[in-house]
Amino acid sequence: MTAPQKSPAAKAGGTVRPRARVAALRNRLMLGVFIPLRRRRTALLHYAAILDGQTVNLHAELPPSTRLPDRAEIVLRRGRRRHTADARVYEGPAGQALVDAAVLLGAEVGGVPVTAGRWRLRLRLRTGRRKRSLSLLLLQPPVPYEGPTKPMAASPVTGERHRLGRSVRGSARVVSSGARAAAEVAKVHLTHAGVTVDFRVLGTQVEEPWAEFVASGRRIEQPVTALGADTFRVEVPLAQMPPRGARPEHWDIELHDRAGRSMRLGRRLHDVRNPLRVFAMRSLAITPQGHPPMIVQPRYTPAGNLRVTCTRMPEAG
Repeated sequence: MTAPQKSPAAKAGGTVRPRARVAALRNRLMLGVFIPLRRRRTALLHYAAILDGQTVNLHAELPPSTRLPDRAEIVLRRGRRRHTADARVYEGPAGQALVDAAVLLGAEVGGVPVTAGRWRLRLRLRTGRRKRSLSLLLLQPPVPYEGPTKPMAASPVTGERHRLGRSVRGSARVVSSGARAAAEVAKVHLTHAGVTVDFRVLGTQVEEPWAEFVASGRRIEQPVTALGADTFRVEVPLAQMPPRGARPEHWDIELHDRAGRSMRLGRRLHDVRNPLRVFAMRSLAITPQGHPPMIVQPRYTPAGNLRVTCTRMPEAG
């Protein structure tokens, strides 16, 4: 007799459930065993978040038995690598010892030169010649908030990604990773003579790049000009983009290079939930040489891609 076959859902459940059980067990150990045991001998984080994609903001309370130290600093450690940043210590309204710190991440922005990987966070206290090191206990990870803005997932300067995590014993850590490959729009120049786009290439290198303007059934290849290290400019070829009919035509911009890389130009390193509305640009009436006038409207899609919409003016017929 043939054994009954498992359904796809059962097969999927067989791979998902063990992971869920491990995560639940890990959470129970953390909250039920490790955190109660360590709470009175670690610095308790009341607030921990990465607000702008590259700055770790911390507010912690020292154990009740700890006197107010002369100095404090945050230590980030990974393997043998160690970096420090100053912290502020002060006495709270109930006499408790409190610590605040804002740690900028990334050598390119003048911050702590962290690299990809998991970095342990500790608090070092100094009183005279005495030194003491404490773990930073994170009871709950940061919770995403609602509103017109959102937490930034990456540095707006470098594109590197940082997030707060915690070990199985509840100790806070910073998890860093490199920038995703992207063509990030830096500026859109709008004049009645045309449209120019400046952009940065992050997370990768491009070799002999060029741009393609893509609409339904149409592709226009366009050269790009290097402005500096990983910064480029492309002229929007409006003379080749008049609509073929009465309906608007929407053009996306793709960056290509000799190695076969392909990236869509867009603006994604920000904290707004509606880039279409917040980064709105004015429309222009332009008459390309040899063509009737048209309305040109650069804008960002909800996904952050830059799109140029060309519409024939009604009076142009």
